[in-house]
Amino acid sequence: MAPRTNGIGVQVENTRICVVMVGLPARGKSYIAQKAQRYLAWLSIPAATFNVGNYRRTDAPQPPADFFEPNNQEGERKRRAAAEAAVADMLRWFKKGGVVGILDATNSTKERRKWVLDIMTQNNIEVIFVESRCDDENLIMANIRDVKTTSPDYQGQDPETAALDFRNRIRNYEKVYKSLNEDGDEEDLTFLKIMNVGKQVIINRIRDYLQSRVVYYLMNLHIRPRSVWLSRHGESMLNLEGRIGGDAELSHRGEEYARKLPELVLESVGSDRPLTVWTSTLKRTIATARHLPKHYNQLQWKALDELDAGVCDGMTYQEIADLYPDDFQARDEDKYNYRYRAGESYRDVVIRLEPIIMELERSEDILIISHQAVIRCIYAYFMQKPQEESPWVPVPLHTLIKLTPRAYGTEVQTYKANIQAVSTWRGKGSTAKHEDPSPEKSLFQTH
Repeated sequence: MAPRTNGIGVQVENTRICVVMVGLPARGKSYIAQKAQRYLAWLSIPAATFNVGNYRRTDAPQPPADFFEPNNQEGERKRRAAAEAAVADMLRWFKKGGVVGILDATNSTKERRKWVLDIMTQNNIEVIFVESRCDDENLIMANIRDVKTTSPDYQGQDPETAALDFRNRIRNYEKVYKSLNEDGDEEDLTFLKIMNVGKQVIINRIRDYLQSRVVYYLMNLHIRPRSVWLSRHGESMLNLEGRIGGDAELSHRGEEYARKLPELVLESVGSDRPLTVWTSTLKRTIATARHLPKHYNQLQWKALDELDAGVCDGMTYQEIADLYPDDFQARDEDKYNYRYRAGESYRDVVIRLEPIIMELERSEDILIISHQAVIRCIYAYFMQKPQEESPWVPVPLHTLIKLTPRAYGTEVQTYKANIQAVSTWRGKGSTAKHEDPSPEKSLFQTH
C-alpha cells in the first residue's frame, strides 16, 4: 500500500497560545498578525486572527477620528464591546481545537492588557504580547498610505481626507498609549517588542517551544513595503514529453523565455535596481537565470529543488498509473500528504522550505526561479491557500509572478512572456501528458 503521513506539522501537545498585538495604529500590527497566522497555518499549526476592528465595524463601519477620543464614552463602549466579542469568539475557537489565536488590536493600555491576560489565564491559555513600536516617520507614512487605500474604514473616501483623519485617530491613541513594561510593572509578562522594524528586539520570559517558534519568526519579519518575484524555469525537454522530475535541459522555447525574462523583470520592477536571484541546483532553473543582468547576485539553494518523485522520477503519469496504481490513486486522494516511494510529499517540501521563507522574510528584492511544486508551496504561504488546494494550483510556464504583501492581503500581478509552452497542470484522475486547467482554477487572484 502507498505510504501515507498524517498529523499537524509540529506536535504541540496541549499548548494553546493567545498572541496579543500591542501598538499604535500604522505600526504594522495587522500585517504582522496576518503574516504570523499564515506562517503557522502553512506549517499545519491551527492558527486564526481575531481583528477587533472587524468586530467594531458592525456597529461603527467608518467612524471619524473623534470616535477614538479617550473621553468619548459611546466610542469607548462600542470599542470595548468589539474587544469582548473578539475574545469570546477566540475562546470558542480554542475549544474546537485552535492552537494559536492572534488578537489584533491596539491593546494600548495596561488595563486592557491585564483584562485579556486574566481571561486567557482563567482558561489555561498562554499569553504572549507582541508590540510593534516605530518612530521612523517615513515608515509610518508608508503604513498610513497603505491603510488608507486598503482598510475598510476608508473605503471610497478621498485619500487625503482619509490620511488626515487617520493621523487624528493616531493622536487620540497616543493620549493613553503605554508601551509594554514602560513603568516597570509588566516584567512578569511574556512579550516581544519589535522596535523600528527589527532594528532592536526585546524578548521577555519566553516559556516554551511553540512560543519560541513564533518569536523567532517574528524577529525575522520586517514590515517595510516590498515585493517578491516568482518564476518557474523555462520549458524543459522533459516537460515536452510529459515526464515529471529529472534534471533536463531547456527546450528551444524555454531558452526563448530565459532571454525574455530580463525584460519582464525590468517591466515589473520599474527600475534597474538589482534583485537577488535564488534558483534551485537543477540545470533548468540555472539556465533560465543566466541572461539576467550581471549585477544581479545569484544563489543556488538545494531547498528550492523540485519535489522528489522517488521511484517515479522521469515517468509520465500514465506510466505511474500502470506501474503503481495504488500510489496514483492515493496521491489523488490526499496530494498534500502523499509521499512518493523513496521520494517526498508536499508536506516534506514545506518543511524544507521553512528556512527559505525565514530568509525571504528578512530580505528584500528577491526573485525565485524554481519548480512547480516549490512555487505552489511558496505561493500558498503568501496567499494562505489551504493544504488541500495548494498542490492543485496552476502555475503556468513562461510567466513572472509579483507578490506584494499588504496589511489586509497579498496583491498578485503577472507578466506573461507570450512564448508558448506546454501545460504541466494535471487534474484529479487524469493521466494526460498535457492538460489545461479550467478557468476557475486560475492562480492569479488578488487575496
